[in-house]
Amino acid sequence: QVQLVESGGGLVQPGGSLRLSCAASGSKTGIRGMAWYRQTPGKQRELVASITSGGRTNYTASVKGRFTISRDNAWISIYLQMNSLKPEETAVYYCHAYTFVNAYWGQGTQVTVSS
Repeated sequence: QVQLVESGGGLVQPGGSLRLSCAASGSKTGIRGMAWYRQTPGKQRELVASITSGGRTNYTASVKGRFTISRDNAWISIYLQMNSLKPEETAVYYCHAYTFVNAYWGQGTQVTVSS
């Protein structure tokens, strides 16, 4: 089992920045990759950014050049640096980890982009 705890959400003005963190604990040796998703009411959860055990990253098109996903060694934590935030990016952001056989989710952290 892997436990994920997100932090760093909050209220930010349009054009501002936030850095989300996800702390992973438990049995992390089988983790193949981790990711950030976001969800707004009435919509499906969407992938924002992902990073593999080899360090390969992937971003949804709308955040390329503005968001950066990173991790430390041994999957202790991953981060999402979000710059130039837009009001439509208001959502609950979730941390996700996957192995060959399991997937894990955090409880989410609210990000609100508003003036």
